[in-house]
Amino acid sequence: MLSIKTIAILLFEGVEELDAVGPYEVLAAWTRIRPDDGWRVITAGVAGPSPIRGAKGLVMTPDVALADAGPIDLLVYPGGQGTRRLMDDAPHLEWLRSRHSAPGAARVLAAGDLLTTSVCTGALVLASAGLLHDRPATTHWGSLETLAAIDPTIEVRPEDRYVDTGDTITASGVSAGIDMALYVVVRLAGEERAREVRRYIQYDPQPPV
Repeated sequence: MLSIKTIAILLFEGVEELDAVGPYEVLAAWTRIRPDDGWRVITAGVAGPSPIRGAKGLVMTPDVALADAGPIDLLVYPGGQGTRRLMDDAPHLEWLRSRHSAPGAARVLAAGDLLTTSVCTGALVLASAGLLHDRPATTHWGSLETLAAIDPTIEVRPEDRYVDTGDTITASGVSAGIDMALYVVVRLAGEERAREVRRYIQYDPQPPV
């Protein structure tokens, strides 16, 4: 019997909409067109299963409360103004730390290990939890100095679209979450699968400016 692994995308008041919905589109497309790969996607509400309002006003309802989500194999932590409160939420930071047996220096991901990713200022929460200590990381260009101030041991990479350190992946601002999610598909299912997903969602950005 196929063992299904869970991808959880966090939702909270003030979340930046595309930080959550961009990776959701990529990862949900993957799990729907290739269910035999053994993954599913859910949305988990940090404060419960009640509707939340995003940074630009979009109202979204999580599938479940984070506390009731069960085991999470891949966590997507979006950014947005709502991360400022979560950076000081001691129980929440402890929960993040508990996902990783040995926070600290970058390491190769072993079979069965958990993967934590962030988009935009979601990295600030990961840094506050100590998950980025002594690691390279990135975030939205407007928060690079804040990331460095939270933990001076972080090697801030302002030019990188995303940074992979094994059990954590940080992505820069907003739309970079889509690229990061496609990269996650590469890591978990291979380049051919990621190309299939990219074509399925017709992701071929050609900015007019």
